[in-house]
Amino acid sequence: MQTKDVIIKMRTQKGMTQEELAKKVFVTRQAVSRWESGETTPNTETLKLLSNLFDVSINTLLGSPYKLICQCCGMPLDDTSISREPDGSFNEEYCKWCYTDGKFIYTNLGQLVDFLTEHTSNEQWPADKARAFYEKELPGLNYWKKKESASGRRN
Repeated sequence: MQTKDVIIKMRTQKGMTQEELAKKVFVTRQAVSRWESGETTPNTETLKLLSNLFDVSINTLLGSPYKLICQCCGMPLDDTSISREPDGSFNEEYCKWCYTDGKFIYTNLGQLVDFLTEHTSNEQWPADKARAFYEKELPGLNYWKKKESASGRRN
């Protein structure tokens, strides 16, 4: 789905006219018309306003061009699992189980590996294989890279 289609769908689901949407995001009706015709795309600040208004991520507004994954646990993200900042805005880097209320739940990689291993291993994927997978893959995610980099600077 393209941005123009997403905006039309979201606006009509809310029962809003182009004029009403324009007022809520501080643009002209003509600007909304140009977005919906595909002539232009909202700027970054307007995308943030639209995201809050429609309660969807900016990625969704842009037609989901990126496959988002949590940069802490590696889980695929969609609008129902993306974390939120304390002000209610989406944080498209993390899932709501790793980052909530402005705080990270997992501050230790071993703690997360233990949790994931316990909750995802089964007969087809034994605990030792699950643990090896997480220990190999998770350190490559941005959250753990940043933590490693930050701890390296302190030493």
